[in-house]
Amino acid sequence: MFGVRLMSSAVLVVLALVFLLSGGPLLGAGMLALSLIACRELMRACQVEENGMFGALEGICDVGIVLYYPVMILTGDFRLGMGCLVLTLLALLALYVFRFPHYCAGQVMTAFFCAFYPSVLFCYLYLTRELAHGIYLVWLIFISSWICDTCAYLAGMAFGRHKLAPVLSPKKSVEGAVGGVVGSAVVGALFSAFLLAPASGRTDVILPVALISAAGAVISQVGDLAASAIKRNHEIKDYGKLIPGHGGVMDRFDSVLFTAPVIYYLSLLLL
Repeated sequence: MFGVRLMSSAVLVVLALVFLLSGGPLLGAGMLALSLIACRELMRACQVEENGMFGALEGICDVGIVLYYPVMILTGDFRLGMGCLVLTLLALLALYVFRFPHYCAGQVMTAFFCAFYPSVLFCYLYLTRELAHGIYLVWLIFISSWICDTCAYLAGMAFGRHKLAPVLSPKKSVEGAVGGVVGSAVVGALFSAFLLAPASGRTDVILPVALISAAGAVISQVGDLAASAIKRNHEIKDYGKLIPGHGGVMDRFDSVLFTAPVIYYLSLLLL
C-alpha cells in the first residue's frame, strides 16, 4: 500500500507541476475537472440522489460548475462567475418547487453545498496563480497543506500526547498540529528566501510568507477535519477510489480547498 501511495503522490506532483507552471486556461480546465469530480464524490457521500443514481439535482450542479469556470476565466471577473452559481441555486429551487414533493429541502440545500464547496474553493488556486508572482505564491497553498500534513504526522509520532479531536480523529494530536504549523512556516520561509525573494527582487517577503504559510497550515487542518466529519456522519471510509492509495479528490485535496482562499487573500494583504 505504501508503494502505491508513493507512486500516486509522485504522479500528483508531476501533474501539479504541469498545471501550475502552465497556469491560465489549462489550470482553469484542471480546476473545473477536479470540481466536477469532487462535487460528485460529495453527492454520493451525502446521498443526495436516491440510490446514488445520477439525477436532476446533480445535473443542475454540473451545469452550474461547467459554466462557472469558463465565465470567470474568459471575463476575468470573479463576480460574473459567482453569478453562475447563483443561477444554479435558483435552478435547484425551481426544480424543488415544480417537482414538489419529489425532493425535500435538505436534498436541495445539500446539493448546492456539494457544488459550491469544491468549485469556489478550487478556483482560488487559479486566482492565486494569476496574482503577480503567482507562479511562486500558488505553491504556498501546497506548502500549507501537504507539507503541514507531513510535518504534523512526524511531530505527532514523536511528541504526540494530547488529542486534538479525540472523537473525530483520535490519531491527531495538539503537538502534531503545532509541528505542522511550524514546519509549514519554516518551509515557507525557505521557499521565499530561495525562490520568491530573488524573483520579486524583494528581501522583505520572507517573514510575511512564513506567516502566510503558518496561517494556511492552521486552516488546512480544519479543512482536513471538516472533510473527515462529513465522512464520519455518513459512515464512509473514502470519498472515492480515483487516486490509488489516497481515495478520491476530496480525500487528497480536502486541506488544499481550505488553504487556497487563505493564501490568496493573505497574499493580497501582506505582499
